[in-house]
Amino acid sequence: MPWLTRPAAALAWIGRQGTRAVALSVFVGLALPPLAALLKPAFTASLVVLLCLAFLRVDPGALRAHLARPGLVLAAAAWTMVATPLACGIALMAGGVDAAPGLTLALMFQAMAPPVTSSPALAALMGLDAALALATLLACAAAAPMTTALFAALFLGPATPLSALGLGLRLFALLAGAGIAAALVRRVAGQPWIERQAERIDGLSVIALFVFAVGVMDGVAAQALARPHVALGLVALAFASTLGLALATAMMFARAGRSAALTLAVSAGLRNLGLMAAAAGAIPDLTWLYVAIMQFPVYLLPHLVKPLLARYGTSSPR
Repeated sequence: MPWLTRPAAALAWIGRQGTRAVALSVFVGLALPPLAALLKPAFTASLVVLLCLAFLRVDPGALRAHLARPGLVLAAAAWTMVATPLACGIALMAGGVDAAPGLTLALMFQAMAPPVTSSPALAALMGLDAALALATLLACAAAAPMTTALFAALFLGPATPLSALGLGLRLFALLAGAGIAAALVRRVAGQPWIERQAERIDGLSVIALFVFAVGVMDGVAAQALARPHVALGLVALAFASTLGLALATAMMFARAGRSAALTLAVSAGLRNLGLMAAAAGAIPDLTWLYVAIMQFPVYLLPHLVKPLLARYGTSSPR
């Protein structure tokens, strides 16, 4: 029946918009504060949906291949969860950034955090290796409770409100719940059906990304208007640090091939600061503002970079 096909067609159309639609999300959250306040309670659920869709979008055989030969994934996890927070902590101590403890906490959160939950979905939307992104996310999430506790103790001190156990439980619940849900859908519907729904799954991913991005922008517009120079400085810092992490990662893993290096650059550059803030509990206002502003590179860079990937043969425009 035609009316039954319209929602599916709409989802496919949204999926074809890919990173363009995702990039608009943060601006909608800033422009419509009431909508941001309305969607804020749903952003955790949107993360669960995103990860479930990422499990569905990834070819199980490709994921098993990465996990069966885990050298690249383990190296990426060691780089993301050990090398970068260690280098960041040493640099912050040497640079004397302790004068701004809220900023120090924000930057260490960025360095210690695992990749954003949406990294496999973003990799799929950009035409990169979603299976590698998901395998890296799983490895980083498994390491996160230990590494965050270690580097928080080394560089932030015992007063930092960071619970390694809380972080580990949240990560486990998120990943296990999404993985079980996706496995049930795959078992009931079958892999051929899921492959035929690729554009619709991408459409649902875009909608989930929209809900999260708009919700996390709650209150950001008011703070930016009250302290515009601080907000602009944090925007510049967010883009510079994200690009720096991504470029360093791409160079580090260049020998693995262009697609793998760029996929790992996305994973290492786009970090889940929201999860870190949730695990920490009460954090300074400056830290929370940086957590929200970090969504700009997360949502804008995939759209800005995708034309370059299409030009050099790693993806097709969407």
